[in-house]
Amino acid sequence: MAEPSARPGPGPEYSPSGPALGPHPHANPQSWRPATGNGYTPAGPPPPPAAPAPAAPQPQGKNVVRSSLLMGAGSLVSRITGFGRTVVISAAIGAGLLGNSYTTAQYFPQMIYELVLGGVFASIIMPLFVKAHKNDADGGDAFAQRLLTLAALVLGAAALLVTLGAPLIARAMAEPAQYALVTEFSYLMLPALLLYGLFAILSGVLNSREHFGAPMWVPIINNLVVITVGAVFFLVYTRDAVPGPGGELFADADQVTTGMVVLLGGGTTAGVLIQVLCLAPALRRAGFRWRLRFDFRALPLREIRRMAAWTLLFVVANQIAVMAVIKVANAAAGDAVEGGPFVPGTTVYNNAYLMMMMAHGIVAVSVITALMPRMTRAADDRRWAELTDHLSSGIRLASFLLVPIAAVFVALHEPVAMAIFQWGAYDHTMAVATGQALLMVGIVLLPFSISQLQIYAFYAQTDTKTVGLFNLPVIAIRIGGYLLAFAFLPLEWVVVGLLAANGVSYLVSLLLSMSLLRKRVGLLGMRRTASGLVRTTAAAALAGAAAYGGWLVWPDVSDSKLGQLGASFVLGIALLGVYLAACLVFRVTEMTSLQATVRARLRR
Repeated sequence: MAEPSARPGPGPEYSPSGPALGPHPHANPQSWRPATGNGYTPAGPPPPPAAPAPAAPQPQGKNVVRSSLLMGAGSLVSRITGFGRTVVISAAIGAGLLGNSYTTAQYFPQMIYELVLGGVFASIIMPLFVKAHKNDADGGDAFAQRLLTLAALVLGAAALLVTLGAPLIARAMAEPAQYALVTEFSYLMLPALLLYGLFAILSGVLNSREHFGAPMWVPIINNLVVITVGAVFFLVYTRDAVPGPGGELFADADQVTTGMVVLLGGGTTAGVLIQVLCLAPALRRAGFRWRLRFDFRALPLREIRRMAAWTLLFVVANQIAVMAVIKVANAAAGDAVEGGPFVPGTTVYNNAYLMMMMAHGIVAVSVITALMPRMTRAADDRRWAELTDHLSSGIRLASFLLVPIAAVFVALHEPVAMAIFQWGAYDHTMAVATGQALLMVGIVLLPFSISQLQIYAFYAQTDTKTVGLFNLPVIAIRIGGYLLAFAFLPLEWVVVGLLAANGVSYLVSLLLSMSLLRKRVGLLGMRRTASGLVRTTAAAALAGAAAYGGWLVWPDVSDSKLGQLGASFVLGIALLGVYLAACLVFRVTEMTSLQATVRARLRR
């Protein structure tokens, strides 16, 4: 299932059809203005000339390392537990009518949050928190209190309106068989819209005060709550459920009781509420107290609107694509013939997509996080050759690490999908369908990650306008691909077609961003990058062929969980070994560097 996130931490977050906008550099005021306490201009009158003051003490290296390790560990544990909640919920409710209805309703508060606040928070509002903490006499407390009050009013009103309009939203996004379930889930889950906003802003308050631990770790509590909800649902309802005529659990809305809906929908929203409440101790330690403030004129709302325009264009376009992919996936599942083959819908699409995002998040986001400060400094000094060198090296490193993961998704899609997802209500047929989607994920993974790396080269130049504009044809192509997949593919292959449409749009984004970057900063060193990609891809093809050959002769494990896990592990390790050996033979630069580093460490 989709993992709710209020965008609290560093790095990009993503929607189910493509990337949502990540953090960007922000505008920097050039002249002094009267004090407003708004976090955007310095508080107080212009200071008189003063003798040079001693340099402020910098954070000690030990503290910086500690914070980095804390955030890195929190991010890793959050991804693991987030993936765990996906597996547990899938096992509890399956990928049929109940699973698709729950997944569809779960997207709604996240989509609306992105449109109302989330799309501009990381790029615009978060930097203003830092300015307020630095410039305002009260350390930015008044600014944060005003913004929290305004956000609570706006998001609270939005949550009330969309909750009342849940039946209309359900009819727009779901199929007739889902209307009742999606509406019931939405009544319970749409109020989380307010909670996402509060969590994001309170996390911004903590991050601006260099209290990074709580915003990074408390989402894990949310994941654990939903895992508990899924486990309780499985024990109370799934374990003793009677399959329908086609062998599927909860295939009819009449089999879903009010208690099931309340447990799933209410439990999911409770997880977000607990996540917000768990920030309270950290806020007290940071010295922040929230009180209602209604003097909103002191906020730099005009500046926020001006800076957010292109960001909002990007976000709105992406959310339209999200709505399109949910609607098409639901339509495919809704058109399935009763008693016919299983037709995957929103749940299978979402699970395959999350597999891609987990790989991208662990590898490419880490590379982006490391490179972004360097690319930004190079862009600020107009050292274009240095910027392109960082970009090229980042693409080569990310590709070296992602290509074998893509090979696993392609060559071992079936055993991996069965090992991960074939539990409880998520039966063998659903797991096999997820494996077919995972195969396509392996094909589109690399274009997606490379396109993201190139987009961040624009962000390093504080350019959101270009990204917002060239994203429009990318989204148009993506939605066009969705419609073509639904129109021409057999229903059971529509979800695979949706992922293929994503891949085409990623490739277009890659080519457009590459062309625009080349015009702006000159040659990108792509000859060397392409050479490395060819070598790593050839190595992965050999490794994937060997692993797939092993799978073809492997005994049938469709009914053996131990066999599925064993096949995935043994063949996955074999694939990795062949890949590394082939990289050595093909003299892949990153492999040579890794070998030299290992040898140097062993000599110590």
